[in-house]
Amino acid sequence: MSGTEPQGFLKLIRGLGKTKSNPPYPLWGTEEITIGRDPSCQIALDAHQYTIVSRKHAVIRCSPTHRDWEICDLGSANGTYVNQTLLRGCQRLSHGDRIMLGLKGPEFEVELHSGSVASTPPTLISTAHSSLPVATQSVTLTQLFPIFSTGQELTRKAYLIPASLTALVAVLLFFLRVPELFNLVLGGYLAAIAYTYIYQLCGKHKPWWLLLGSALWTLLLAIPLVKLLAPLFYQGLAGWATGDQFVPTLARHTLGTGLLEELIKALPIFLVLLWGKFGFVSSRQTWGVREPLDGILIGTASAVGFTLIETLGLYVPSQIQSIAAISGGDMGQLAGLQLLIPRILGSVSGHLAYSGYLGYFIGLSVLKQKQRWQILAVGYSTAALLHGLWNTTGTFVASQVSLFAGLISLAAIGILSYAFLAAAILKARALSPTRSQNFATRIK
Repeated sequence: MSGTEPQGFLKLIRGLGKTKSNPPYPLWGTEEITIGRDPSCQIALDAHQYTIVSRKHAVIRCSPTHRDWEICDLGSANGTYVNQTLLRGCQRLSHGDRIMLGLKGPEFEVELHSGSVASTPPTLISTAHSSLPVATQSVTLTQLFPIFSTGQELTRKAYLIPASLTALVAVLLFFLRVPELFNLVLGGYLAAIAYTYIYQLCGKHKPWWLLLGSALWTLLLAIPLVKLLAPLFYQGLAGWATGDQFVPTLARHTLGTGLLEELIKALPIFLVLLWGKFGFVSSRQTWGVREPLDGILIGTASAVGFTLIETLGLYVPSQIQSIAAISGGDMGQLAGLQLLIPRILGSVSGHLAYSGYLGYFIGLSVLKQKQRWQILAVGYSTAALLHGLWNTTGTFVASQVSLFAGLISLAAIGILSYAFLAAAILKARALSPTRSQNFATRIK
């Protein structure tokens, strides 16, 4: 094959504009071929006909060695299918493969030739079904009323569901007159925001009912378990550390509160891990613990439940009662609200950070089973130590040094804890067996 010939072609075999005169689109090894409705795409499909296709739907490119071709989905709203199978990330193409842009969308057939790759294409690939410049085309109904053409992009790219929940919560807060219900709705909403941030950073899909179940499990059982296990941890493990100095205080908070609460929050991870190990084979792929990302997602969901019950069940009521006894009921409710908001939002660098970090090690122990006890010991002790540092800073530095020094120290420990979690998430994404399917990662 000569240097001026394409390495293959892409043929439109099914679509709204399919006719016998449709020319094939040449594949030149030196250029990426972007397919979509955007006029800047090398294969620009008619935006009026192909509303199921995203503006930039998929890209076809040659490998760096110029030996293989691959297709990558560009985060399309309706997905890219290769031979009727949903594409996750990128996939190598073979002669005869069929590419479909969205279910029942336009379909192309790949025709690859053997031989050398052309050094340069003679011309840019022409657009499909659109001979007029965009500026000269008449305005369409979907351009005037975009909501009629966005389809699933509203939910997948425009965050329709979170925005709708925000609107519902706002309406509820307007009409709720019972302080306890107001705090519950607001606290739950803020916790959902904090968790959504972690979920998006992890980039792995997990069933909502599993995550919600993990949060509810911890919310319902945290206080009974703390009362049951408190003597073992507080009197047994931490009872020897006496004194008001920094080291004994840190030891008590680490061996007592840290080890106890991190164990309770990790229980849902171990339960899901056991179910995946001994349960039905089909369920392991869906919601078992098979990698560090699974442990992080379930651990942070459990931490949401713990944060809510600890804040709404203990700290806020205690704050309301203490302030109300001095300044009245209204001031007590205000003080409770002022405590609720920072505690829930701060959970990203608090309970969620400790539990997510431990969840990483639990998931890692599944991948590295020969070193699982060493891995679990390092993760458990580190998470408990971070937890203990936060508690020690809040009680020791503020009382022994100054309130300002205590606030600065708390901020530093919070940033450190979040840095540990963020580093674990990034490492988990790099180690993930399903990395090509991660919606927070782009494989180049």
